[in-house]
This record gives sequence, C-alpha cells and structure tokens, in this order.
Amino acid sequence: MFVANYMDRVNLGFAQDQLRADVGLSAAAFGLGAGIFFIAYAIFEVPSNMMMERFGAKIWLTRIMITWGLVATAMAFVSSAEMFYALRFLLGVAEAGFFPAVIYYFSRWLPDSHRGRATSIFLMGSGTATVIVGPISGALLEMHGLWGHSGWQWMFFIEGVFSVVLGFVVYRFLDSGIEQATWLTDEEKHGLVDVIDAEQAERAGERATTQVSRWKLLADPQMLLFLWIYFAINVALYAVTFWLPSIVDDIGGLSEFQVGLLTAVPWLCAIVAVYVSGRISDRIGKRRPILVTLLVIGGCGTLLAVFVSPWIGLGALCIAAVGFKPASPIFWTIPQSYLDARAAAPGIALINSIGNLGGFVAPTAFGLIEDATGSTKGGLAGLTVVGFLAALSVLLVRGGGRNDRIRTKPATAPAATAPEATPGTAQGVGSGPAGTPPPVTGRGAHGLESAHARERTVIASTGEGAYCPAQIGPLEGLGTPQ
Repeated sequence: MFVANYMDRVNLGFAQDQLRADVGLSAAAFGLGAGIFFIAYAIFEVPSNMMMERFGAKIWLTRIMITWGLVATAMAFVSSAEMFYALRFLLGVAEAGFFPAVIYYFSRWLPDSHRGRATSIFLMGSGTATVIVGPISGALLEMHGLWGHSGWQWMFFIEGVFSVVLGFVVYRFLDSGIEQATWLTDEEKHGLVDVIDAEQAERAGERATTQVSRWKLLADPQMLLFLWIYFAINVALYAVTFWLPSIVDDIGGLSEFQVGLLTAVPWLCAIVAVYVSGRISDRIGKRRPILVTLLVIGGCGTLLAVFVSPWIGLGALCIAAVGFKPASPIFWTIPQSYLDARAAAPGIALINSIGNLGGFVAPTAFGLIEDATGSTKGGLAGLTVVGFLAALSVLLVRGGGRNDRIRTKPATAPAATAPEATPGTAQGVGSGPAGTPPPVTGRGAHGLESAHARERTVIASTGEGAYCPAQIGPLEGLGTPQ
C-alpha cells in the first residue's frame, strides 16, 4: 500500500520533461503543481481522520486508495496548467489521512510492545518505492507513441489503475478487527483484545490529565528549532526527489528506462546510509553529532553537483542522498528525548505538520529558480545553504543523547531527586540503544512524565521522512507523511 502511495505521489518527477513539453508548463508551473499536493494534504488530514473514526479504518483505507488511484489515473488526461494544479490538489485531498488510518489500524491490532516494529516495517515501503519507482516509471515512459498517447500518459494511467485494483484487494483481504480474523484462535483473539483494550484505557486516563496546547509549544525556542530543522530536511529531500530525474536526464543520450535506473542509485546508497547511521547513532548514543554530520554531507553533495559534469554530478547527488535521507530518522530521536509524555503527541504532530510544508516550498522554489536562470544549479546551491544552516541549528538544540538530561517540570509538586523513583515520579528516559536506560530526573518546560509512559513513546521511522509516535493514542501526533 505504501509503495503504491509513494509511487503515485512522486512519479511526477519522471514525467516532468514530457509533461511540460506536451502541456506547455514552465518550470515554475510544474514546481507549483508538484508542491500544491502538500497544501491539500495538510488541509484535509483532520477531516479525513474524523471520517475514519466514523467509518472505520478498513473502509476508509479502501476509500483513500481507490480515490487516489482514480485521481492519479486522471493525471493521464492533463491538458492545461489549471487542470494540472486541480488534479494535484485533488490527489492531496484523496491521500489525506492515509498514514494516520494505517497507524490507527495498527493500534487496534497490536499491543504496544509490537506496534513500533510493525510501523517501521510498514514505513520501509517508502524506501522500497524510491528504488523501484524509477525503473518502473522509466519503462512506462518508453511506451511513448503507443496508440497515439505519450509515455507520461501511460505511466500515470497504469500506475493509477494499479492503485485502484489494489484498493479492492485490500478491502477483500484486510480484516476489520481482531474478532474477524479467521486465522486466530478464540483464545488468541480474547488475549489480544484484552491487552489492547487495557492499554487504550490507560492512555485515555493519561491524556485526560496531560493535554498541552500547541500554542504553548510554539513559545518554546527549542520547538521552533525543531520546526525549522525538520522543515529544512524536507526541503532538501523533496527537492532532490522531484528534480533528480531531470538532473540525471541532463547527462544526455539516455533512454527513459536508463534514466529511471540511474535515479535509483542515490536512493540505494541512501537506504544503506539509513541503516548504518542508525546503528552508529544507537551505539554511541549521541544523535546531534550524527545529524550535524549528515546535514553537512548532504550540503556538500549538492554543492559539488553545482560545479561538476552531469555524470560526476550523479555521484554528488548520491552523496547528497546519503546525507539528507538518513537525517530524518535521526532527527526524530531528538524531539522524542526532549518532549515528555504530556507534550509528545501535540509536539510531534506540530513538527510533522509544519515541517512537511517543505514539500511545497522545495519544488516551487526549484521551478522558479530554473525559470529565472535556465538551470537547476541555483536550486542545488540553495539546498547547500539550507543544509548547512540546519546543521548549525542542530548545535543549539537539547536532547538526543544517552547522557542528555530530560528536562521535565512538575505540574503541582517539586521534581523528585531520589535516585530510585516510584511510579508517578518525574523521570525521563534517554533515547539511546534498545534496553532500559538509567532514569534521569530534572526540571523542564512541559510537565510530568513517568518512566513507563516515556518508555511507551516510540518513534517508528525509516528513511522516508514520515514518522509517527507509535504508542500515542490512535489519532494523536500524526501529521503529513513524506
């Protein structure tokens, strides 16, 4: 499902040259259309979540997949800039709520101890999609001229129809709930339902006394830093995602399929970097130095691409992908360790929602720069500046290390200072490797947190940039995916 979702969202980059030539789009018009998707997604995500609560995750996931597939298919019939904008906006409307619906579905199927792993496996779909979307889209683009239609029309039509068919398959085989699962025994069903219901009841009690206003979060300078850093990461990621095929095509003499194959190379490198950087980060327990290094590497990659030949530029973009792609999962460990239980859900949602507006800014700015200069080099230089500024900003944040103190502030009583705490004592848990880190006590900006509640707040992540607190309530902390 996630592979199809991501493919229909970013295949636009591969159709860019043919689409612009046939429809008469400028680079700025193309960039605006690519980015307007994210505006629609942000506007309609909450209404979509409300409808999901009413109809259930299975029906709503089916509706989302079928409608986004229909809109993606309709992209094959774009004939003007206005139609292009409208369909990209409608694609964002159709996809809105997909990620929260999946996470909500997990919350009704899996206990806390398994949900983080399940979410991580699901999010691996984005990494898979970045590798396979290039060759598939490139092969479909080579159908140019078949039955009088352009390659980009065939690409949108076939990939859109695939999502529609997959939507009906999902409805046929996806069980609505544990009670409907024929592959579980009655004893297993009752055991799962009892555990999940008990966890949901406990979270409901915690949330009743731990609501934090997003406006208060915006008053925290650290939160503003988090917003800017995640925004910068998304600007870099989506700029490379949408413009990479066009940059590779500048090499010259390549078929559409060969362009698709070559665009997969940076993302293959990035997937390896996601795994390696995550292992190193967990081993040393220091997230900020790793994140700074990754952002600097990404900035150096885009800077190098400005001054070298297209073939060497492809290698430079591999360096950029190795830096920017792993930066997102490493970043999420930092606000996770800074925010306590009361602020985690609204804080992560706020970072994710505002930060993902980088998906609108990146292609729009790239298009404007290309129209003004006739080249993408100015955009690549801009990404270098963004990467370096974000790296400098990381040096100012707190949290993200095994030995960093989780700063909590009691709501009504002084924080405990005893080395051993009982349940309910203000206590933080670092974000180092798996296991039980030593408790840390102290004061901070966002209220009480028990070690138990902290332990359950897990950020499930992959290299894609869409992240969710896997153990927070079913609809909290969920923003726009990447």
